Amino acid sequence: MHESVQAEVMMSFLVSEELSFRIPVELRYETSDPYAVRLTFHLPGDAPVTWAFGRELLIDGVGRPCGDGDVRIAPVDPEPLAEVLIRLQVGADQALFRSSAAPLVAFLDRTDKLVPLGQEGVLADFDAHLDEALDRILAEEQSAG
Repeated sequence: MHESVQAEVMMSFLVSEELSFRIPVELRYETSDPYAVRLTFHLPGDAPVTWAFGRELLIDGVGRPCGDGDVRIAPVDPEPLAEVLIRLQVGADQALFRSSAAPLVAFLDRTDKLVPLGQEGVLADFDAHLDEALDRILAEEQSAG
């Protein structure tokens, strides 16, 4: 059985230093992929875009700058839990989002209640064993029937 946690957060999409606008962003965490979070951005006039990256990266990024490559997350100010910048990059193109830290922390807290940080591997092993057991049971039923 796969469970999930979802939240919708309003974020500022920073087009330039002078231009930004607020957009809804869906955050999603699923036990079927316990190491990742997904952010789906609903940009005006475009189809929704989903980015998946490590849950631990989001956890760390709320408190300190982190990330290499395509996803970088950092607090805006040294003041803890104020606002967070999320930078997503593909080649030379990048998108920058600004969010209050509070809804991100609330979402991450809900994911931790579903799958505590550090316990993701246990869940993955459980799912693999469950799938094997179900396959075995179905095979036995088909051969008996």
